Amino acid sequence: MEDIQRKYVPKFLREKFELIGTVTFAALFSIVVLLLSIPFSHNAWFRLGNSVFFLFTALFAIGSLTIIIISRVIMYKTRRDFRLKWWLYVLWCALEILIICILYTVFTVTIAAPEDMSFTEILAHSFLYGLICLGIPYVIAGLVFTIVHQEKIIRLINMKENDAPSSSAADDIPAKTPLEKITLFDNSGVLKLSVSGSDLYYIESDDNYIKVWYTDGKGELKTYMLRCRLKTVEESFQGSDLVRCHRKFIVNMSKVKVLRKEKDGYELELDNDKISPIPVTKTYTESVLSVFAGRVD
Repeated sequence: MEDIQRKYVPKFLREKFELIGTVTFAALFSIVVLLLSIPFSHNAWFRLGNSVFFLFTALFAIGSLTIIIISRVIMYKTRRDFRLKWWLYVLWCALEILIICILYTVFTVTIAAPEDMSFTEILAHSFLYGLICLGIPYVIAGLVFTIVHQEKIIRLINMKENDAPSSSAADDIPAKTPLEKITLFDNSGVLKLSVSGSDLYYIESDDNYIKVWYTDGKGELKTYMLRCRLKTVEESFQGSDLVRCHRKFIVNMSKVKVLRKEKDGYELELDNDKISPIPVTKTYTESVLSVFAGRVD
């Protein structure tokens, strides 16, 4: 299973925060590289001072950025429809670069009209520049986001392990480890919230943010929002009372007082009258029911 997972691009690299960060970093990186390379290119028409050439430079920059944004929006919108294998992701990025290089070549032939280079030669040279200007920042951004993601998961796991009660025998470990405390970090790895497991009710997804619903010291229901994905919480607290029951919800099963079968599926009623019943979708029905079956046993 692990070998199969390695064939696919991690899901977090196709989320909004990572894609915006990648596009922003790639744009800044490419601008710096292209401006530094102007003195060494005999057919470069990039200019900041000349008004005519600056207009073409601005048009090309806007067009290139638009191409990348459209591509990454498609990548984001289709993240739940299919998983990207690494070779397809690399091909996707290469096609982005190729389309931009074709645009650059058309501008070059139209504006500079170099007589010593053909369209194909200009395209080949521009593709090499494209690999440097976009390929390198794509790789760097991917590595940075992967490191941040892994460090965040490690911190959460370490927090959970430190809070879990110790046991000298494997048979003493319950199927579901009670949560003493849940500690959450944002996408930058910054600690944002630490709350007792006995006070936590559920966690709700809101795009790239999550809302944590809990009670404070006075017993009042509170909510805290931070930039983090529900998938990260699910992976970090596997084997605990935090169970995914819906695309948008993770519930603290120790707070569930009623599991009810309705027309459209199951619902979870928590031991707080201010919280509406939380639906259980078919995808997560089996895992939720297994928790109740284990408690009955």
